Amino acid sequence: MGEIFYILRYTVPSIIVFITAWFLLKEFFQQENKKRHADLMSDRMRISLPLRLQAYERLVLFLERISPNNLIMRVYQPDLTAAELQKLLIRSIRDEYTHNLSQQLYISPRAWELINRAYEESMGQINSLASALKEGATGTELSGKILETDLERSATKTAMDFLKSEARKSF
Repeated sequence: MGEIFYILRYTVPSIIVFITAWFLLKEFFQQENKKRHADLMSDRMRISLPLRLQAYERLVLFLERISPNNLIMRVYQPDLTAAELQKLLIRSIRDEYTHNLSQQLYISPRAWELINRAYEESMGQINSLASALKEGATGTELSGKILETDLERSATKTAMDFLKSEARKSF
C-alpha cells in the first residue's frame, strides 16, 4: 500500500500539470489560429476591395453607356437609316457587354442578374422600337422613339441603383 501512495504522490501532480498544460496550449493555438485567420482576411480585403470597387465602377459605366440617351449621343449619325442605326446600337451594346463580362467575378449573383436584365432590356427595346417603325424610316425617327421611352423604371436604372447600394456596403 505504501508503494501505491508513493507512485500516486508523483503521478497525480504530473497528470494535473499535463492536463493544465494541454488546456493552456490548446487555448493558445486556437487564439493564434483566429489571429492568423483575421490577418489572412485582412490581407484578402486589402487586395480584393480595390478590384471589387473597380468592377462596380466599370459596370456602372457600362450601364451609363447603354442607357438610351448616352448610347444615341455616341452612335447617332444623321445620314443613317433606322435599320443601320439599330445595327450600330445593338453592336455597341454587345461590345460594351463583352468588354465587361469578366467583372461578374467581383459582384454578387443578384447584381449580375440585374446587369443581364438591363442588357437584354436595352437590346429588346431597340429591336421592338425599330420593328414598329415603317419601312424606310430614318435614324432620326428611331432615335426619337428611343428617347421618348420611359427611362425612370428601366432595368438599367434598377441595376445601377442596386450596384451603387451594393458598392456602398463594401466600405
